[in-house]
Amino acid sequence: MTQEIKTYRPHQRHEHGLIQTWVVMSRKIYDSKHLIWQLFKRDFLASYKKSFLGLAWIFIAPIMGIASWVFFNMTGMFHPGDVGIPYPAYVLIGTTMWGLFLGFYESARETLLSGQSIVMQVSYPREALLFKQTAQHLAQFSIGFLLNIIVLAVFEVWPSWKIIFFPIVIIPLFLLGAAIGLIASMISIVAIDATKIINMAMGLMMYATPLIYSSKVDNALIQLVIKWNPMTYLVCSARDIIIYGRLYNPPVYFFCSALCAILFLISWRLFYVSEEKIIERMI
Repeated sequence: MTQEIKTYRPHQRHEHGLIQTWVVMSRKIYDSKHLIWQLFKRDFLASYKKSFLGLAWIFIAPIMGIASWVFFNMTGMFHPGDVGIPYPAYVLIGTTMWGLFLGFYESARETLLSGQSIVMQVSYPREALLFKQTAQHLAQFSIGFLLNIIVLAVFEVWPSWKIIFFPIVIIPLFLLGAAIGLIASMISIVAIDATKIINMAMGLMMYATPLIYSSKVDNALIQLVIKWNPMTYLVCSARDIIIYGRLYNPPVYFFCSALCAILFLISWRLFYVSEEKIIERMI
């Protein structure tokens, strides 16, 4: 039986072209599928193991969220405009879609930090951590998403049959969230302040996206912000495919999706060629 001999050279990863880099990383992810599954089971169950309420927190969080928006709406504090469906349902599904994107970002941002204890001891494809973190987030989202559908039914809002395309529509959200998260993951090792700035920008971006108010606002400046905000088309399309069975401005959605794919591939390449240097900084 012959053994494979690997030769390591300085800056070896820089010798790979863009296409070769993506092929190599994709192969590593496939070869690590069992590792991803084992890490996912361990961390998902451990996150609720010492909790008194356990998995119930997955249901409690969205319930508390919708209750707060119902209260604010009853006080007359908000004037969201005509959103087409009962306002609490509109807010619930919109903020849930934003939470999905934010979860993708946080999963990628914690790619190195979440596995820091074993990164320093074991040689394995670190890209596996990204997909493990993403799988854990999707598992939590799926349970909460079922609750959202029930709440929509309570408000007599029935999802379109085109909800079956929802997994495809959210792919750009994953690509963009993972791209920003991978960049933040690399930067956070050497500059914590940069990560804080990115997190603040994420918070501002949410309010610049028509999730808790109608996109048909009277303010010209707000209309301009909504128009040039790519999250408007990505997040709102994920929401609208559920409620109305359509995309939010399809041409711009597909254009933004293409940009997300390009940004993800670039960030993935940067992560690949910088990984060894970043790990040295973690020592």
